[in-house]
Amino acid sequence: MRLLVGVLAIAVLLAIAAFAHGTTSGLQQDISKGTGAAPDLMIKFAGLASSIAILLVPVAFAIERLIKRDGLRIADGVLAAVLAHGVTLATDLWVAQGAPQSIQDALTRPSPGDIHALTDPVHGYLAPVIAYMTAVGMSRRPRWRVVLWVVLLLDAFAMLVTGYTTPFSIILTVLIGWTVAYGTLYAVGSPNVRPTGQTLLAGLRHVGFHPVSAAREEAHEGATENGDRGRRYFVTLEDGPPLDVTIVDREQQAQGFFYRVWRRLTLRGITTGRSLQSLRQALEQEALLAYAAIAAGANAAKLIATSELGPDAVMLVYEHTGGRSLDSVPDEEITDELLRDTWHQVQALQSRRIAHRRLTGDAVLVDRSGTVILTDLRGGEIASGDLILRMDIAQLLATLGLRVGAERAVASAVGVLGPDAIADCLPLLQPIALSRTTRSTLRKLGRERSEREREAVLEASRRAKQARLDEASLAEPSPAEESTPTERATEKTPSTKTVAERITPPSAKTSAKVERQTEKAERQAEKKAIDEALDEAREEDLLTQIRHQVLRIRPQAPVEPARLERIKPRTLVSFIAGAIGAYFLLSQFTHIEFGTLFDQAQWGWVAAAVLFSALSYFAAAMSLLGFVPERVPFLRTVAAQVAGSFVKIVAPAAVGGVALNTRFLQRAGVRPGLAVASVGASQLFGLGAHIMMLLTFGYLTGTEKTPSLSPSRTVIAGLLTVAVLVLVVTSIPFLRKFVVTRVRSLFAGVVPRMLDVLQRPQKLITGIGGMLLLTACFVMCLDASIRAFGDESTTLSLASVAVVFLAGNALGSAAPTPGGVGAVEATLTVGLIAVGLPKEVAAPAVLLYRLLTLWVPVLPGWLFFNHLSRKGSL
Repeated sequence: MRLLVGVLAIAVLLAIAAFAHGTTSGLQQDISKGTGAAPDLMIKFAGLASSIAILLVPVAFAIERLIKRDGLRIADGVLAAVLAHGVTLATDLWVAQGAPQSIQDALTRPSPGDIHALTDPVHGYLAPVIAYMTAVGMSRRPRWRVVLWVVLLLDAFAMLVTGYTTPFSIILTVLIGWTVAYGTLYAVGSPNVRPTGQTLLAGLRHVGFHPVSAAREEAHEGATENGDRGRRYFVTLEDGPPLDVTIVDREQQAQGFFYRVWRRLTLRGITTGRSLQSLRQALEQEALLAYAAIAAGANAAKLIATSELGPDAVMLVYEHTGGRSLDSVPDEEITDELLRDTWHQVQALQSRRIAHRRLTGDAVLVDRSGTVILTDLRGGEIASGDLILRMDIAQLLATLGLRVGAERAVASAVGVLGPDAIADCLPLLQPIALSRTTRSTLRKLGRERSEREREAVLEASRRAKQARLDEASLAEPSPAEESTPTERATEKTPSTKTVAERITPPSAKTSAKVERQTEKAERQAEKKAIDEALDEAREEDLLTQIRHQVLRIRPQAPVEPARLERIKPRTLVSFIAGAIGAYFLLSQFTHIEFGTLFDQAQWGWVAAAVLFSALSYFAAAMSLLGFVPERVPFLRTVAAQVAGSFVKIVAPAAVGGVALNTRFLQRAGVRPGLAVASVGASQLFGLGAHIMMLLTFGYLTGTEKTPSLSPSRTVIAGLLTVAVLVLVVTSIPFLRKFVVTRVRSLFAGVVPRMLDVLQRPQKLITGIGGMLLLTACFVMCLDASIRAFGDESTTLSLASVAVVFLAGNALGSAAPTPGGVGAVEATLTVGLIAVGLPKEVAAPAVLLYRLLTLWVPVLPGWLFFNHLSRKGSL
């Protein structure tokens, strides 16, 4: 984070120097006037003292570190100094030869000794010293930090007064040294700041104990979330009971930093503490919570001593409690008395407005006598609000419910806290309000529950199919009944009418109708069996079970979840998508003269282009549903394709649509594997159709004797490109393995899905027709856009327009930009000019086409995206 902040600060400084020339020159003049009145003796003293100190301070600190056997820090500092020196040389060279004049004026000035020379933009000796002192950690030691700042201020003052630098040059020098130091530490790693066993024993002796040994306690499962709680040690003494010691260092303080920042940004009305506390603040908070909990009457570990273990760690000494965490207690040993005791401890905390904030299974200890002891109070709060206190109750309900079930957890809580307190916490009984480990456990149970439901559905489907096979086998005629009508006539002489009925087969139409009715009845029977099996196998999740248990006691309890999220991930993605879309849209319109375009446009053709653009969404829905044997609503599919217009601006064209269609089919009831296979089959068939149409229209364009395109050159260039790509892929092992893996997965899922579609001619015709209609709509939209700005002399054949569109669409799908922005416009414009369209017509035509097919549908796409999301279709 400090590296990124340093890089950003350098960029801001250079931007100010480049665009605020008047401000920089005025600042330099003011500083020159202010320092010009300084006494010469003071200036000489500051220059001499800073020059000596800038060399002696790093050497003195290096000697001090070597005496304490911390040579690794010195090595990091030397490496950072060397890198900083290289960066200063590169910066000086860039400013002298390649930087804008405004930046050069802000960072340099005429040298006092030679008016024809300029001062250095970055100080070649000061930046390495700053990098060295930052990398070795001088700033974390109070005495050395004071010395460091005094030296820097003296040196800056001396350089400014004597005219050898500028204010921006000094700031840039400090930022470069600081940034390079943290970049070096990020690249090579920071030294291990964990205190050793000898340091721990020495710290205990310093606070009056006589330790014999210290053993590290093993971390329990699920401790990854709360890795900042510290490392725990069991310490035996020469006399007296043993101790529990917790050590917290800077490494653990930084653990979970981004998660805490995200929680602060996304949760409303919930204080999560500072994202990154100092060690002193962490020590004081844990000590305060430990004393407050005991004063409230709760069973908590008794804190008896605290101490610092150097500048990078602190120590908290507790009386030894023993016992096991609730997570390690077997289910059969968790009695109702134990549950009530746990709630009594929480009640004691809440009576004094103390929030624990981490009531998971590892924070509840059970000693040998069965007494419950609350630990891990470091993340708690005093003087908490009602919201935080109710979150504690919700968290403990979920924790106990995972162990003993919803009924026992709710009954024990109601017996201690009362039904009203438990009912008030229902709005907070939602995953976002729970701890990370609890959410992970609930997700795991949800996956297991979904797997059981899927197995039940598959078993019901298998039984239904087997029942149909059994009925079919019973309905088959016996060998005697399979005799021909002639044989039966010789055995028994029936009437003429009976013989005619036996010989005359039913009509083909009636047979097909009966067969369709039978097939429909079988499908309905299978669907009914599957629905019944799904209803029987459906299980409620734990949070729903807890709500139902509470509602049995308090039917009027509020159940609407409280809105805790300030920013949802989907809202953040929508905001980023809108910003990206607005940026690309404005960049497209920057150099366009709209007045001239409106005067030239033929609005009839513009309306036709709008119509063809709208029809493309119906064609896209047909091309998708043609490869989905299951029944999916057509209009809802059209709405999903419109929503895809919004998704395209945040993802490459070939990625956003695939992801959205796959999600839509899954929400429509298609199983995930089959949904992926259907979308893959549609994409694969579309790719083949795209290549065939490109070659076909390319040939037709060549036969029209278009000057810039000939069928032979087009076909030969395409074949040579494909051949070169095949050779490159097959010659590189990594690419070859990648392609083989993808092709194997393709034939494992997509090809069987295509074979399933081939057995339904109506579906196949729908899919193929939709793809052809989709291409036709886009080609006609582009053609109408051309005609909107051209005349009879500038019109092109549909074959030429189709070739240009297909080439531009292929390149846009391969481009990594959102919606193919940039690549599609360039390809379409160059292609239209190549087939004979004037540039004055090609540029506005492409702009209109992209406006109708990419930018205008963004707002309707966003509306449909949110609508389908609320309806559960996305």
